[in-house]
Amino acid sequence: MEQKATNIVWHDMNVKREHREELLSQKSVLLWFTGLSGSGKSTVASALEKRLHEMGKITYLLDGDNIRHGLNSDLGFSEEDRIENIRRIGEVSKLIVDAGIITISTFISPFKKDREKIRDLLGKDFIEVFIDCPLEVCEQRDPKGIYKKARNGEIKNFTGIDSPYENPENPEITVSTYLNNLDECVDKIIEYLNY
Repeated sequence: MEQKATNIVWHDMNVKREHREELLSQKSVLLWFTGLSGSGKSTVASALEKRLHEMGKITYLLDGDNIRHGLNSDLGFSEEDRIENIRRIGEVSKLIVDAGIITISTFISPFKKDREKIRDLLGKDFIEVFIDCPLEVCEQRDPKGIYKKARNGEIKNFTGIDSPYENPENPEITVSTYLNNLDECVDKIIEYLNY
């Protein structure tokens, strides 16, 4: 995105990320959960955050629906708005990681190029977590009743129905919520993090 502001200069701070991480006794990262609606992103992320909290880790969970109630309430679901939604979340996630906090972001984020921009923004601190679940299973679950509405034409540009979802090519972690139970999914992520 083109920067519109002029005459601005980055201000270096005295307290840096490494100081905050030392104070918190943890290494901050961004766990970027991606997958179809109904795949279990929020469920797994919430269980992971609880487990990390029990381990004494400081976390923050950014959930797609919750963010659209505030920060991104001005965005719809056009391709342009989805791209801007993910761009903003990437920037917010970067700030939270810089605060020394383990950040968990759960967003459908259907486009590979948008996820790659976040990876470029965060570098080695970006951990892509693919919540793998077939469309048919997500439709059967349909916790919000939105697949039914999309199939009936009540919702346009719905990911997996009339808007594409591009599976990650090389995610750091893949959990299959249709094959494994919740604890197994969380265990796999914790094992990768090596906490």
